[in-house]
Amino acid sequence: MGFFKDFKSFLMKGDIVSLATAVVIGGAFSKIVNSAVNDILMPVVGIITGGTDFTQKFIALDGNSYESLAIAQEAGAAVMTYGNLVQALINFVIAGFFIYLFLKAYEKSKKKEEAAEPAPPKGPSQEELLTEIRDLLAKK
Repeated sequence: MGFFKDFKSFLMKGDIVSLATAVVIGGAFSKIVNSAVNDILMPVVGIITGGTDFTQKFIALDGNSYESLAIAQEAGAAVMTYGNLVQALINFVIAGFFIYLFLKAYEKSKKKEEAAEPAPPKGPSQEELLTEIRDLLAKK
């Protein structure tokens, strides 16, 4: 019974719960980024590049020229799909940009919270302390 009790306490540690929460939020954030890339940015990139779909870019390693990736794969040709790498790099850069914007907004809100907190009461200044010490020494 000790194994299951230890395992349960391990799972209920704050770090594990925080990590699980981060994974779930990360998955949801990934969907947002993918939607932004696929539904908003890639059509714009497609217009700029003349309607190019990067995921369909490939090199057939057998030396033949195929009209599409599907035809090359049906023919059994080994293909290097460099377009998927380009798409993944674009997704990575955009995800990094979204995370950057999110963290900047978070830092800005934290600074506002810190600024809103009242300053701790100030103690006597150094000059005031030295004056008190001088006066106490003068009395002796």
